Amino acid sequence: MTSKNRENINDEAENEESIYLKKIGERLRYFRKKAGYTNSEYFAYENNISRPQYGKYEAGANIQLNTLIRILKLMNVTLEEFFTGFNEY
Repeated sequence: MTSKNRENINDEAENEESIYLKKIGERLRYFRKKAGYTNSEYFAYENNISRPQYGKYEAGANIQLNTLIRILKLMNVTLEEFFTGFNEY
């Protein structure tokens, strides 16, 4: 495999990762609002989460799985519920 092919594969993987992270952020926003929090800062403050960091998660920043699970528990959302219809969103 040439270095140009490797670069293309890496670029495609990074683009796909970015798309998934944006979708995760959109789902977090959806479930936050569904939980009755119209403002991400208010949700973060009430649940002792860094307000700037939580805002980044909703904007599509990288999030660790254990952090996602913790946030979903605060919203009373299961992983199954969170990812149901994920590709349709």
